[in-house]
Amino acid sequence: MAFPITRLRRLRRNETLRSLVRETRLTPESFVYPLFVCPGQGIRKEVRSMPGVFNLSVDEAVKEAHETHALGIPAVILFGLPEKKDEAATGAWSDDGIVQQATRAIKREVPDLLVIGDVCLCEYMSHGHCGVVRESGTHSLGAAAAPPVSATFEIDNDASLDILARTAVSLARAGVDIIAPSDMMDGRVSAIRKALDENTLTHTPILSYAAKFASGFYGPFREAADSTPQFGDRRSYQMDGANVREALHEIALDVEEGADMIMVKPALPYLDVIAAARARFDLPLAAYQVSGEYAMIDTAARNNWIDRDRVMMESLISIRRAGASIILTYYAKEAAKLLA
Repeated sequence: MAFPITRLRRLRRNETLRSLVRETRLTPESFVYPLFVCPGQGIRKEVRSMPGVFNLSVDEAVKEAHETHALGIPAVILFGLPEKKDEAATGAWSDDGIVQQATRAIKREVPDLLVIGDVCLCEYMSHGHCGVVRESGTHSLGAAAAPPVSATFEIDNDASLDILARTAVSLARAGVDIIAPSDMMDGRVSAIRKALDENTLTHTPILSYAAKFASGFYGPFREAADSTPQFGDRRSYQMDGANVREALHEIALDVEEGADMIMVKPALPYLDVIAAARARFDLPLAAYQVSGEYAMIDTAARNNWIDRDRVMMESLISIRRAGASIILTYYAKEAAKLLA
C-alpha cells in the first residue's frame, strides 16, 4: 500500500534493523588476497602506485599468509617476479620458479590456506606479452626484441598453449590448490585441463579468467608485477570493453572446456557483466577488484576526498550484489578486519 501506510524508512531506523533486513552480506570467506612474490630474503618493497601493497620475498609472503589465514580469508593468489625474463617464459614453468617456491613455503607453514596460481606469461616473457610473439606471422622474436618499426606482430595463440599448460602442471605439482589462467588465449582451459589430467592432477580445479577485458585499470598491477608490454598492447587477445554478449560467449566456451569456476575482470567497470554471468551460469563466479580500482579509492582517501573504509566496503558490496561469490581484492585484509 502507498504512503502514509507504507513507510520503508521504518526498517532503516537503526543499525540493528538495517542489519536484520540486509539483502547482501560480505564475509571474509568470500575474499582472495593477491600477493606479489619476488626473489631475495627480508624484502618488503611497497608498490609506488599501490600504497599498502608490497613486493614480497618468500619469507615475507609466508608472514602475509599467516595473517591472511588468521583473519578468516580462505585463499591467496600469487603473482611472480622472476630473477630474469626470456622469450620462453622459463620462470613461469620452472620447478624452482618464484611462485613454485612461495607455494611450497606457504603450504608448509599454513597448510589450510588455499593457494591460487595465476597462469599467465606476461611477468616472465622478455617482451611483456601474455603469449609467444611472432613478427608478421613468421618466426618468434628473440629475447626482449621489439619488432621493427614498420613491422606488425601477433601473439601466436596455439604456440602459447603448450607453455601455459606446462606452467599449470608445474604450479600444481608445487602444491597450488587452484589453477587460474588469465592469459585469454583461445583454448587454454582445454589445454590446461588435458595436461593436468595426463599428469594425475585431476583433482586440481581451474578458475578461469573467462571474461578479462583490455582495461586501463591494470596500470598499477603492471608496475607491481613488472609486466608492461615492451611494444604494442593486449587488445588483440584481451576483450573489448564494449562487448557483453561476447563476454558470455567467452565464459560459455571456458565452461565447455572444463572450467570449474569463472571470473570477470575488472569488477567495478563491469558489474553488468558480472550480473549477466550470474544469471546465465551456475558455476562459482569470481570478480577481481583490480589495481586501478584500489588505487583510485586509496588516492582519494589519502587526499581526504572520501571516507576510505566506507567507500571500500561499498565497492565490495556492489561486486557481491552484482552476483560474485568470490572477490579478489587488495582490500581483503582491511575489509576482513572491519567485518570482524
